[in-house]
Amino acid sequence: MALYVLSDTHLSLSDNKPMDIFGRRWHNYTERLMRNWNAVVEPEDTVVIAGDISWAMSHTGASEDFMFIHKLNGKKIIGKGNHDYWWTSKKKLDTLMSELEIDSVRFLYNNAYLDNSFIIAGSRGWYVDENNKNAPDSADFDKIVAREVIRLKLSLDEAEKLKKQNPKAEILTFLHFPPVMGEFVCRPIIDTLKEHGIKRCYFGHIHSSYDLAPKFEFEGIDFYITSADYLEFTPLRINP
Repeated sequence: MALYVLSDTHLSLSDNKPMDIFGRRWHNYTERLMRNWNAVVEPEDTVVIAGDISWAMSHTGASEDFMFIHKLNGKKIIGKGNHDYWWTSKKKLDTLMSELEIDSVRFLYNNAYLDNSFIIAGSRGWYVDENNKNAPDSADFDKIVAREVIRLKLSLDEAEKLKKQNPKAEILTFLHFPPVMGEFVCRPIIDTLKEHGIKRCYFGHIHSSYDLAPKFEFEGIDFYITSADYLEFTPLRINP
């Protein structure tokens, strides 16, 4: 039983939002995702999908995309990304999974999961770059970051409870936004990771930057890029 990660699937099976406008690497990406995923992931494995799952605007509208994910090998733990407008309460999401008879999908939602020798924690995260052109003019970055830190702490607190029962398990953190990238540093997120002793953090969101190093270290934490197009739609295996 192995643990994998991949983010930014950007599925649009019912909304027909093409992704190949973002580059050749996205051509036939759903077919490539299924082929590459099932080539490495076994039914007993787990894959964390760290945000930007579907372009759907509601959780019910994402049903076809959830069914696609369900048909992929393994169990899946899904986190929230900035484009996941379908994201709603955990109760509604769990209810939808039950109605669709999907038993392979769980949600990373202010909680944590034990998976063999790993404990899975995380949240969406956020940029504090006020020059972000995609942010609304009225965006209050301090409030947004403070809220995301609270969510991350809730997840890490649950992870630490699991670690007390499983002291040999390593807590891994999965974010959608990079907490550090180049000269950008989201200090509150980094400080939260350090306060909880996190040594490995995985993030997505980064596209079309295929010359970036897949792993880098910052203040004692190893960071890994998990965007689907960066990984060529093949989940990344996480080793102990």
